[in-house]
Amino acid sequence: MQSVLSILDLLAVGVFAASGALVASRKEMDLVGFGLMACLTGVGGGTLRDLLLGRDVFWIADPKPIIICLTVATVLFFTAHIIQRRYALLLWADGLGIALYGVMGAELALQTGANPLIAIIMGMMTATFGGLIRDVVCQETPLILGKEVYATCAVLAATVYVALAGLDVPREAAVALGFTAGFALRAMGITRGLSVPTYRPRPGREY
Repeated sequence: MQSVLSILDLLAVGVFAASGALVASRKEMDLVGFGLMACLTGVGGGTLRDLLLGRDVFWIADPKPIIICLTVATVLFFTAHIIQRRYALLLWADGLGIALYGVMGAELALQTGANPLIAIIMGMMTATFGGLIRDVVCQETPLILGKEVYATCAVLAATVYVALAGLDVPREAAVALGFTAGFALRAMGITRGLSVPTYRPRPGREY
């Protein structure tokens, strides 16, 4: 199971790195900018998670995530122009990333002995903070602040995984179901504009 989790973790890094490189392409950055955006997005959320949990930062202990980020950035620097609908691809890549990292962040938090609520929060942070850093640095409206479901998808993925793990469901099944739930919700947000209720201002009353 640990090998499966390692593969999923690296896959999530690659997907998020791709979303960062796609934003760099929209901003017409140079190769260094591509690498920076890919790395910030690919490992940003996981770095914050590890620091808060007191773990060794995962990409310092093992440089494969950084190698993946730089490889993805280089490939997209030379090929991103082929993709006609880059923003649409960015949304789907980001959706895959938040579902994968929602589960992976929660799993790693549980491994450190965190309680279920903290594990869910760590899953959400792992899944969303890399994209938040990417959008802030690129002066774009962060996807997490949009009307469509976004952070909610990471919370759902993490919650399903944590709940099933607590019920002693085999981890392979818990990972698959957590990812599926989170990604399905994000897909509905992208294709149907599904959103959570927002605040509606009301006129003040005079006293």
